[in-house]
Amino acid sequence: MNFSLTDDQVLIRDAAVDFLSQRSDSAAVRAAMETETGFDPALWAQIGAELGWCATTIPEDLGGLGLGQVELVLLMEQMGRRLSCAPFLSTVVLAGNALLQQGSEAAQARYLPRIAAGELRATLGLAGRGVGLGAPGVRALRSDAGWRLEGSLAHVVDGASAELILVVALVDDGLGLFAVPRETSGLDARPLQTWDLTRRVARLELSGVALDAAARIDGDAMNLQTLRQVEARAALLLAAEQLGGAQQCLDLTLAYTAERVQFGQKIASFQAVKHRCAQMMVEIEATRSLVYGAAALADSGGDAGAVMLEAGAAKARASETLFFCAQEAVQLHGGVGFTWEYDPHLYLKRAQASAHWLGTADQWRERIAAALLDA
Repeated sequence: MNFSLTDDQVLIRDAAVDFLSQRSDSAAVRAAMETETGFDPALWAQIGAELGWCATTIPEDLGGLGLGQVELVLLMEQMGRRLSCAPFLSTVVLAGNALLQQGSEAAQARYLPRIAAGELRATLGLAGRGVGLGAPGVRALRSDAGWRLEGSLAHVVDGASAELILVVALVDDGLGLFAVPRETSGLDARPLQTWDLTRRVARLELSGVALDAAARIDGDAMNLQTLRQVEARAALLLAAEQLGGAQQCLDLTLAYTAERVQFGQKIASFQAVKHRCAQMMVEIEATRSLVYGAAALADSGGDAGAVMLEAGAAKARASETLFFCAQEAVQLHGGVGFTWEYDPHLYLKRAQASAHWLGTADQWRERIAAALLDA
């Protein structure tokens, strides 16, 4: 595939680089980490209402920009580079993505314009105990009024602050997607103390959550295969975020080694250091090719199965690349690489946490292998 960015895509990327370098620098990230919600409301307002990033892939007739996965990947890469503390992953990548792929026309008309305008913070509950879209931990039971939800979700991104939670639940005939407003009686969110302070996670308990019939928003169309497709699209965007984090690890390392003096010379001149930085660059560029290739395939209307495999391969590679670059950054920063004042440890924590979200590298490779062998 001969892939290059268009002029408009270059402008989107450069604008994201300039904005986030000013509004989501290390000091801003650390300040957001100390807040109750884990994000800066002013930054979120700018991203949603002023810059229109939340509207990127939402159709124009629903208040969006009608752009593709490549444009969203460009934004996610830069947000990952800066560890931006904003509910973008939960609202756009998880909830928005699920609505676009599985939401009924009525649900899309109700929620997507508000997401596009940055007026609604939403999230998607993952598996019952895991951090992927596997076996749901919630069961939906029919009632006279509509539905009653029972169960729990162990790890929900921004689950304690989102205004709307989309829940995948077991129903009599398979799976269903339900919209649960934050204020619904019987919904309890408990923030969790996690390894990665730049991304908040909560445990949700649903006990007798009563919903009307319109709360089911998938139009009776969700099944395990469509759920995997939702997960794959989200995993691709998470891979773009990991790619950005890996790039920043390399940039931080190059800047530090260019000024650190040992044995009377800059350590960047040592051959061993050069080799390790070069290996980081090789891993990053290989990952970038996978991520943008998968995004281009998705935008070209490629077969859903092929897109899922490409997205899974990108997520597997990106998870390993971010972890490799983060640990190299810590090592090449020497003793200070482990200290709170320097940033490499933040990327190492993000690498360890994000490697498990939406499928680990081993899980995706098993799926890819199974699909290829079955074919």
